[in-house]
Amino acid sequence: MALTLKMPFRRRSDAPAGAVRADSDKRRRMVVSPEGVPIPFMLASRGSRAAALFLDLLMIFGAMIGSTLIIVWVASGVGIDVDKTDGAAGRAMQALVIVWIVVLFLFRNAWFLFFELGPRGATPGKRICGIRVAARARGENGGRLTTEAVIARNLVRDIELFMPLIFFISASVEGGDTEMAGWAGLGWFLIFALFPFFNRDRLRCGDMIAGTWVVEAPKTKLEQALSVGAAARGRSQETGAQYKFSDADLAIYGEYELQVLERVLRENRADGLRDVTEAICRKIGWNAGAGDERAFLEAYYAQLRARLETGMRFGKRKADKHSERA
Repeated sequence: MALTLKMPFRRRSDAPAGAVRADSDKRRRMVVSPEGVPIPFMLASRGSRAAALFLDLLMIFGAMIGSTLIIVWVASGVGIDVDKTDGAAGRAMQALVIVWIVVLFLFRNAWFLFFELGPRGATPGKRICGIRVAARARGENGGRLTTEAVIARNLVRDIELFMPLIFFISASVEGGDTEMAGWAGLGWFLIFALFPFFNRDRLRCGDMIAGTWVVEAPKTKLEQALSVGAAARGRSQETGAQYKFSDADLAIYGEYELQVLERVLRENRADGLRDVTEAICRKIGWNAGAGDERAFLEAYYAQLRARLETGMRFGKRKADKHSERA
């Protein structure tokens, strides 16, 4: 019997079809790639973003507890008495405390930075929920997610999420009015937590400052190969030109660009074929010649797909042109 795992942030299959379509239409966006190809995508829902954050915080908390237990186990294993504060044992205990503080600091601050700066642009929580961080379109063109943008959006998270806790902890330690601090922290948290409900792109404050948004990124595999003509074997029927690309020519692009190229070939628009051919030729230093764009793209598509599939068989994948082959 097949079991289906139902997550609380996934849309129920028995939801009204009209409501599903209306929500999808509101979240649908279109950007133009540097190659001039329109790329549709879907903004992540608020529920999936909240669930991803909850999962990440749960993992961070679990990692903190685990690292604390490991440090305590190491201390007890080498015979360090946690109650001693003088002598060699005291200095060793102070060193372990410093290590513990550094580890907790890294888990809290570097978790989001480390994973979102990776090729997937997503933390483990985001990957589970099928979403990722992307550079927000500026005008009509999309861009690449930069290190500065990831750092900016995560620095703002400290203000959005952890500042209320600082209010309450400071009041407790200093003997202040904890009730007032609690209400102030709750108000501060709600201002930022409700921010995505008041803009059409579902952006939190960090996204607006960093120029990012969070989009759906479902796990995909290469679809069934597009049925292409004889040019896919490398020779154009129109001009007789032979299109055989080197590994360096094909190594520039990845799975994402392959899907874009497939979409262009399916649509078969003359302007789209021309624009993409010119973009690829500029990248690899070729000149396909006017009027033979489809043959050139069919050959490049077939050879790029064969290269990517070979890599997959050996456990190596290249997500897009910005990522290194895993």
